[in-house]
Amino acid sequence: PGAGKGTQGPRMSQDDLRKYKVDDLFTELKRRAVCMTKPAMNVIMVGPPGAGKGTQGPRMSQDDLRKYKVDDLFTELKRRAVCMTKPAMNVIMVGPPGAGKGTQGPVIRDELCICHLATGDLLREAVAKGTELGKKAKSVMERGDLVSDDLVIGLFKEQMQNPECERGMLLDGFPRTTVQAEKLDGMFKDVGRKVDKVIEFKVNDEVLVERIEGRRIHQASGRTYHVKFNPPKAEGLDDVTGEPLMQRKDDTKEVLEKRLGAYHSQTSPILSFYQNKGVLRSVDAMQKMDKVKGEIHSFLYEPIKK
Repeated sequence: PGAGKGTQGPRMSQDDLRKYKVDDLFTELKRRAVCMTKPAMNVIMVGPPGAGKGTQGPRMSQDDLRKYKVDDLFTELKRRAVCMTKPAMNVIMVGPPGAGKGTQGPVIRDELCICHLATGDLLREAVAKGTELGKKAKSVMERGDLVSDDLVIGLFKEQMQNPECERGMLLDGFPRTTVQAEKLDGMFKDVGRKVDKVIEFKVNDEVLVERIEGRRIHQASGRTYHVKFNPPKAEGLDDVTGEPLMQRKDDTKEVLEKRLGAYHSQTSPILSFYQNKGVLRSVDAMQKMDKVKGEIHSFLYEPIKK
């Protein structure tokens, strides 16, 4: 008791509705309208095991949509209508740990109505769900090996089928090498898409240490805070849910220095790759958050090069 299971367990929020198709939302609203014509009552079923109570009891025809309030369903439909006015695109964020991708990522996701895919989270989710690719990833990770580029690309392909990824994807943590960038281009080409915008978050290494050591995370949503630069309204608690924030075990100076070495040697070369394609914009991520947000917003709404 008190270990945090209730905090870290799954929660139902407005964001969860993004995974449903518009048709599913309308179907559930129509079902609710029909329900209003039925008598309201409380019913008890009594009978021995095998008598059919499980057959005649309520069943979930629209997954978990019955758990949501009608207002929530209407809010999501209105959000989808607004989304239709936004440009559909695929965006990549490139930058070292602590550069601000975790802060700006949710803002970009909500602004463009696209899905936000972080490679690590995607792998953990696939393993937890026990999908075919998840089983392969689990086997590789249990051996202590690196997950192959093709497996990660396969996970992205799977995500394309989700309603929240219909208008595009925001990639965080992939690609990290030129080879990965080329494979990603091939995946998008196969389905008639392409990488539309790439945002580089530029931050001096010495600034990153203070950022990393003060970073706090709301694990369930991915919302990011900083004890100095972006503190929560209540110390140690998420602004939206009021749940406790956490500090990652690898958010230390020692770990950061190793990760920066890998970033500069492996990831930086992909900037030239995307610069040559004319889709890269470098943003000074050492500015105030609102300034960074404004520059990114302007870049996203510039005409996409054909």
